[in-house]
Amino acid sequence: MDNKQIFISALRTTERPGVDRVIAELEQLGFFTAPASTAFHLNTPGGLLQHSVNVYKEAMAIREKQIEMKPEIAEKLPVDSVAIASLLHDVCKAEIYKEAQKWRKDANGQWESYSSYEVDYSSFPVGHGEKSVIRLLQWGLEMTDDEILAIRWHMEAWDLAFQSPEQKSNLGVAKGRCPLLNVVKAADGLASFILEVR
Repeated sequence: MDNKQIFISALRTTERPGVDRVIAELEQLGFFTAPASTAFHLNTPGGLLQHSVNVYKEAMAIREKQIEMKPEIAEKLPVDSVAIASLLHDVCKAEIYKEAQKWRKDANGQWESYSSYEVDYSSFPVGHGEKSVIRLLQWGLEMTDDEILAIRWHMEAWDLAFQSPEQKSNLGVAKGRCPLLNVVKAADGLASFILEVR
């Protein structure tokens, strides 16, 4: 099975109302061919899909280990919620990367042109996690509060510098009451900084 089949199969397995429309919207926005970043992890066509599948696999592995160590946590980490939050945490990126020609010096110190990406948030300029949640709700996906919190706050480390005291307090409360948030955040970090490092 290729990444697209894994992604779609895992989403459909949740049997969540709205999943088929989410898949159709992601197809239309170019999610399955988009890069995961401009110059960092998986900045190649299909990188965003690969990253989403990597985060899903990491999150499922973390879930299993947490349940092994603390069985009562299973009810707070249902398989469908882990799948929804991990696979869809970065849907906000589907429409922001634009191909661009950039310049760099080659090994001989000569300037060369190369293909890369630039970010364009102008189509819907809201925050990263918020945009993913808003889009999913607009597309009719039924989500639990924990799934919304996990997707909204998964960028904790990158968002902290820009947050008000109230937002930092909200993040602290979310982390304390939502194990799913911590699983998705950890899986995202492991995928980005271990699995996807060149």
